[in-house]
Amino acid sequence: MADLSSFPITKKWPAKNPDIIQLYSLPTPNGVKVSIALEELGLAYEPHRIEFGPDGVKSPEFISLNPNGRIPAIIDPNGPGGKPIGLFESGAILVYLAEKTGKLIPADPALRYETLSWVMFQMSGVGPMLGQFGHFYKFAADKVANNSYPTERYRDESKRLLSVLEDRLKDRPWIMGDEYTIADITTYPWVRGADIFYGGREALDYASFPSVVDWVERASARPAAQKGFDIPAKP
Repeated sequence: MADLSSFPITKKWPAKNPDIIQLYSLPTPNGVKVSIALEELGLAYEPHRIEFGPDGVKSPEFISLNPNGRIPAIIDPNGPGGKPIGLFESGAILVYLAEKTGKLIPADPALRYETLSWVMFQMSGVGPMLGQFGHFYKFAADKVANNSYPTERYRDESKRLLSVLEDRLKDRPWIMGDEYTIADITTYPWVRGADIFYGGREALDYASFPSVVDWVERASARPAAQKGFDIPAKP
């Protein structure tokens, strides 16, 4: 049995089975990336629900695994060289899991780097911009009621990024063509979340991005996505 005692987080959230991947997360657009990937890959894992706030993501135990205090994070007891490894940042975790299994990322080196470019596109653009749009559009609307600039700024940049995806997807089922990859997994939960979580479908004019909408629906219908969207489950 693997020894995870060197990870303080396991004191607060004990592993029932320390021989499998430990997932610390919530079913948010960032969190479900990893649960969906784990389901797609068929890897055994144990989910732990880490709530927002001082007893969850801001607790010393969670900070010991992710100094940035954000979900998701994982511990893999069978990391490089057979030694346990802790990882944070959803993009890094997806790359690690894809390379660990040799799945969800092309074997061809040139296509691999192209896939990573699209992963970084999400991490640096789609996620942050849609997140900021959602914050001002849904959660801080009262604070910017007399100043439309923040909402409009992030709305317009989000629409620009959606147009980049639209151009990419207009003649292919997945970002990398016929192969479903971590480029898709890292991106579509955010586009989906901007609609169902932030209620931004009309404000972001999804009707102008039919290829993106079809892609999100296609990806969301996958059995791994349907399961991963609700992991970790509510108590």
